[in-house]
Amino acid sequence: MEKRTITCIECPIGCSITVSFDGANVTNLEGNTCQRGALYAKNEIICPRRVITTTVKTTDGRMMAVKTDRPIKKSQTFEIMQKIRTIITEPKNIGEVVLENVSEDINLVSAQDLDF
Repeated sequence: MEKRTITCIECPIGCSITVSFDGANVTNLEGNTCQRGALYAKNEIICPRRVITTTVKTTDGRMMAVKTDRPIKKSQTFEIMQKIRTIITEPKNIGEVVLENVSEDINLVSAQDLDF
């Protein structure tokens, strides 16, 4: 059995949560003050996920902020960044899809409005 202490990032409180686990089986949680923290801690041990935020070049030479529309598996970060680095796109409005299915039905979307 292992123990790991993590800081929850689900809300501004930032609870320090101690997770006891055996492989991918979480056996005990201590320190969370809400269910969101409990879920975050379990997911962080079993399969950590992150939202990727970065920039891509547009056809007019500007840089546009983009992000995944949902968190991706942390282990896929470098693979997905390799795909993103090759993108040159038309300027988009916030929320418009830049690249569909970057991973597991997760899209890369514009995170800013560019003046056309």
